[in-house]
Amino acid sequence: METLKVRRRVVFVDDHTAFVELLQFAFGGLDDLECVGTASSLVEAEAVVADRTPDIAMVDLMLGDDDGLELVSRLRAEHEDLVIVVSSARSDASTMASVAAAGGNGFAPKRGAFPELLSILRSARPGTMSIASSLETTPTLPITERLPVRLTDREAEVLAHIARGTSVAVIAGILNVTLSTCRTYVRGVHSKLGVRTQLEAVLKARAIGLLGPADQQ
Repeated sequence: METLKVRRRVVFVDDHTAFVELLQFAFGGLDDLECVGTASSLVEAEAVVADRTPDIAMVDLMLGDDDGLELVSRLRAEHEDLVIVVSSARSDASTMASVAAAGGNGFAPKRGAFPELLSILRSARPGTMSIASSLETTPTLPITERLPVRLTDREAEVLAHIARGTSVAVIAGILNVTLSTCRTYVRGVHSKLGVRTQLEAVLKARAIGLLGPADQQ
């Protein structure tokens, strides 16, 4: 007997009507994702998510007079299990880091390829941050930022775990150290890379070659 695939329910939050209509049309041919609602403002989005209880909210950062990043923060606070994916024309490392800090679980460029967006919508899960492959290579850094960064063995190990999406608490357990000690390693990584967040650390480490292929899975 054939098992029916459960569709994950998606709400689109975007004030570009033509873009949303195009997405709705494209989703009509998918067997694993379905659009169950749309919104074009912060207030509409909160109401639609509360009413339709989607699995995923896809949010643009530019919502007319509203701030999409604020919406990400609100949705995260109100819906612990909701997957929040941002698709935006703003895709610099700072923006992605802000999305991650606000509680986002995925990021894809708005002008990127449709299959790439689908990949993020399908892979994103609560508690992690999935980034479209086209955004994982940070533009070439200035010479002053490409000088050798020397991490200790422990710091390098912590960085590799962070790049795989492992939480600091879990890393502490893996390394058999206290959470406080693990956080010290994380701070050391941030300091040596000149960044403030884990996402920025991963992006910069990739850009300067500190992470190999095995560390980026």
